[in-house]
Amino acid sequence: MLTSVVTELLQFLMSLGYIGIMIGLMVEIIPSELVLAYAGYLIAKGEITFVGALIAGVIGGTLAQLFLYWIGYYGGRPFVMKYGKYLFIRQKHIEMAESWFNRYGTGIVFLARFVPIVRHVISIPAGLAKMRVIPFTFYTILAMIPWSFCFIYIGRSLGTSWYRIKAYVTPYMPYVIVVVVVFIFLYVYILIQRKKSKFV
Repeated sequence: MLTSVVTELLQFLMSLGYIGIMIGLMVEIIPSELVLAYAGYLIAKGEITFVGALIAGVIGGTLAQLFLYWIGYYGGRPFVMKYGKYLFIRQKHIEMAESWFNRYGTGIVFLARFVPIVRHVISIPAGLAKMRVIPFTFYTILAMIPWSFCFIYIGRSLGTSWYRIKAYVTPYMPYVIVVVVVFIFLYVYILIQRKKSKFV
């Protein structure tokens, strides 16, 4: 069960309508899964629309990642290592995300969005590597659409049991991770083949 503080904060955010969904995902004091699931519950009640909630979720989630991207881009590694803890980002998570980014390239910005822990910090190494903002934003939006759609849809389906979203989704997460890993291997394979073709 959720604490009364989380529930009250969610209710406050949702009282702001679509703006509240955006703020919830931008700040992410509450996990995005819960914000989106609660939005789905409100859709079931007829208070907001699915399309509106989806757009708000994608915009809010994208802005949150752009914020982390700019921290990496302008702050640099020393700044991130020193102040990342205030954003609940640990050094080991940054190093893991940085390793993924350096190993798999810019496309990992999309794929990592579906992997726990890494999805929250992958934007920082993208900024540190000075990845161009347009492709970064494109990959982020591309990932936020299915992410937001999934949790809004499940929240709507669960109705008054929307708060059980994590218990409902957790059993499927290993399968999601396996799919992401497969896509990473395919992505790397394509990159290798492209590099080989340049030397033929």
